[in-house]
Amino acid sequence: MIRLSILYPNIEGGRFDMDYYVQVHMPMSIERLSPALKGVTVDEGFRVAEVPGVQPPYVAAAHMLFDSLDAFLAAFTPHATDLQGDMPNYTDIQPVYQFSEVRI
Repeated sequence: MIRLSILYPNIEGGRFDMDYYVQVHMPMSIERLSPALKGVTVDEGFRVAEVPGVQPPYVAAAHMLFDSLDAFLAAFTPHATDLQGDMPNYTDIQPVYQFSEVRI
């Protein structure tokens, strides 16, 4: 099993619309990547209240599970233009992509 993590760095002046991301973009992603998509979570970074002024390194992160990199590519490639083209609707932040092998 592999995990694709899409991390949105907390950049000063960066824009990220979490409502749009959760209510529009992710449902579209789930629909287009299924049935290859085996699981998904979305995290919203928040400020640590006990440490004033400390901001999270990422404003948001999405984690998607697939059986293999080939399974991801087969599901994503036909929809890449639509999914990536929707990004300006929710952010101006360049995400960091990481593929990982799930070990536990």
